[in-house]
Amino acid sequence: MPVLTKERRGERLVARVSGSDKLLLQRAASLEGRSVATFVITHAREMARRIVADQETIELDGVQSRRFVKALLNPTPSVPTRLKKGVVAYRQRVAA
Repeated sequence: MPVLTKERRGERLVARVSGSDKLLLQRAASLEGRSVATFVITHAREMARRIVADQETIELDGVQSRRFVKALLNPTPSVPTRLKKGVVAYRQRVAA
């Protein structure tokens, strides 16, 4: 099932592959009724989307989820005075 896009395809992507890889890609593309270029682009795009989604998505189990919600609903008290003084001292040294 091809992905339709209105975005103009003006960029070129070149890859050198072994003869056996080329034959495999040609065979797989033929089985799907696509050109090799369309086959490679379609499957590379889908895999790229999966990788990006996996890296950008955090999955929590039940315990982690409850801890996260608890932390959101009951935030920690304000920043300790000692930490605030440390930040002020750091900024004075760095700015100086």
